[in-house]
Amino acid sequence: MGILEKISEFKKEITWMQKNKATEYHLGLLKAKLAKYQAQLLEPSKSTSSKGRSGDAQVALMTSTASKAASYEFTTLTCVPGVIEYKGTNIQLLDLPRIIEGTAQGKGRGWQVIAVARTADVVIMMLDPTKGEVQRSLLEKNLESMGICLNKHKPNIYFKPKKVDLVQLILHEYKIFNAEVLFREDCSPDEFIDVTVGNWVYMPCLYVYNKIDQISVEEVDRLARKPNSVVISCGMKLNLDYLLEMLWEYLALTCIYTKKRGQRPDFTDAIILRKGASVEHVCHRIHWSLASQFKYALVWGTSTKYSLQRVGLTHTVEREDVIQIVKK
Repeated sequence: MGILEKISEFKKEITWMQKNKATEYHLGLLKAKLAKYQAQLLEPSKSTSSKGRSGDAQVALMTSTASKAASYEFTTLTCVPGVIEYKGTNIQLLDLPRIIEGTAQGKGRGWQVIAVARTADVVIMMLDPTKGEVQRSLLEKNLESMGICLNKHKPNIYFKPKKVDLVQLILHEYKIFNAEVLFREDCSPDEFIDVTVGNWVYMPCLYVYNKIDQISVEEVDRLARKPNSVVISCGMKLNLDYLLEMLWEYLALTCIYTKKRGQRPDFTDAIILRKGASVEHVCHRIHWSLASQFKYALVWGTSTKYSLQRVGLTHTVEREDVIQIVKK
């Protein structure tokens, strides 16, 4: 029996099993075995994607409908890359083949599509406002069953001694016989399995409802008030600027400018980093050996208490800071 068949059998047994105190123990073991086989399919391989990563950030564009009008299904048959230039940042946009019912079982090149999506920094889910709930449910179900958790944080679990039979058996399933487990919050068996497997990804997701010109103002207002949602109309170019602003916020990027000694800052070529980056990250982006030669840095901007502050490698930089690196 192949991996896909085993996954299908475990899912059927989990679906059929009644969920109560008596079956909770066995259900946890089934979920651990299911996650183990799913992890084998989610292992990265060189053949999963023909498109290399480029730009300062990567966004996966996903939908359950065809992205281009045509008289046949699956109009987007391969990953189509594009680039959005925004606030001095090159954001790589990957238009992925649409997700269909059964993607988690490999239909419609499902595993290849998900393998590419797992490398993205943000997922944009394109939805039809007239079918939004159905499409959203389908996409979320398929992504979560294949190791992608949207708009969730990783369970706060640390390994420390704790004698719980189910926990021990789940660990044994992954050939872990000597470990420490500390639960810092209440977690379900599913969340503990996620931490144990270690290959689940947690990423932000924007739910984008297109074609709002075809629905009522009341419905547009209802959709716009949903968490993590944006309403647009590509055909009429409505609200696209707000979508870009939200995308920038979800990517959590920041621009840093450099300055050479005795010269003016270079505002034409920004260094793009994640929010919370330190001076050490700036050094690595400039050159891999710069951090080892680092003496101190001079910083102008909102991250300092006063203009032109001398800082070390651990100093956290903020948006539009200007930095000058001084070597030993």
